[in-house]
Amino acid sequence: MSVVGEVAVVEGHEHSAGRPAPRHLPRRSVRTLTAAGDLLRALAAPVRIAIVLELREADRCVHELVEALGVAQPLISQHLRVLKAAGVVHGERHGREVVYRLVDEHLSHIVVDAVEHSEEDRAR
Repeated sequence: MSVVGEVAVVEGHEHSAGRPAPRHLPRRSVRTLTAAGDLLRALAAPVRIAIVLELREADRCVHELVEALGVAQPLISQHLRVLKAAGVVHGERHGREVVYRLVDEHLSHIVVDAVEHSEEDRAR
């Protein structure tokens, strides 16, 4: 299946009581939708989600993430590379360490919303 041009956002979904109806969104280019998909794929790993949640609280260096998450340093570094390539995190060298921070708050909202949604689903 190939998509060319722009894709329209479908409206008219039924929603649960008490939830606002979706706002009308303009058509989105395939390029924009592809970029959004790439971003979501970059966030689609439990360790990367945990890293984003940690960085939401404060900037951290690799050894702090290793300690907080109980994950081996090479694995944390690998996940940070994926997040950095996706534009989710930025690293800044401070002496011998690289301190990582979230690029912007929009990204943490995506992760927090997904985590909260998952917790709500389990509670039902």
